[in-house]
Formats: sequence, C-alpha cells, structure tokens
Amino acid sequence: MNVLADALKSINNTEKRGKRQVLIRPCSKVIVRFLTVMMKSGYIGEFEIIDDHRAGKMVVNLTGRLNKCGVISPRFDVWLKDLEKWQNNLLLSRQFGFTVLTTSAAIMDHEEAR
Repeated sequence: MNVLADALKSINNTEKRGKRQVLIRPCSKVIVRFLTVMMKSGYIGEFEIIDDHRAGKMVVNLTGRLNKCGVISPRFDVWLKDLEKWQNNLLLSRQFGFTVLTTSAAIMDHEEAR
C-alpha cells in the first residue's frame, strides 16, 4: 500500500469532480514535501495539517489547474543523463508539466534536479 499514490489518487478524483478542497489521510512527511513542490509550482493552493494523534490528516485547497498527477510504481533509478529521456516519455511537451523526483537529498522537480 503506497500512501503517496493514495493521496494523489484522491487529489485527482476530487479535481475531476470540481471540488475546491480534499481531505487526505493518512499524512506523512513524503506527502507534505511532495505537496510543497506542487504548491511552489502553482498546481495546488495552501494545505493544512490536522493532528488527530493518529496518522494525521491534511486538508488541501485545489486551484483547478491540475490535469493529472500520479506515482510511477515501482520506483526506478534514474541517472541525471537519462532524465531527458524519461521526461519525453512522461510529459506531453517540454514546457508543460513537472516530473517530481525523490532523491537522497530531497524531493524536487526535474528543473531543480538539473
């Protein structure tokens, strides 16, 4: 069970229905960092973490700019020299969309990884 995949699937479903907010649970550090990257790019609005003394919850404000987001599973090792090839396979065009990468240093988008 992948917590990040479940969170992104619920964001996708809520965005398709045209809602403005989504409740994500459980909350993890990976989800918080991933949503921070999405917020910097402008795909989502602010989010609030609710501590319920269990796994936690998040309320994410949606802006309506998101077309699709998802997790590539299983996780692949991608070298920096192969990053361009992966972007061509995953994204629609060069100026459209982001690929978010998890590295040992941090979670970042493909522009920051270069």
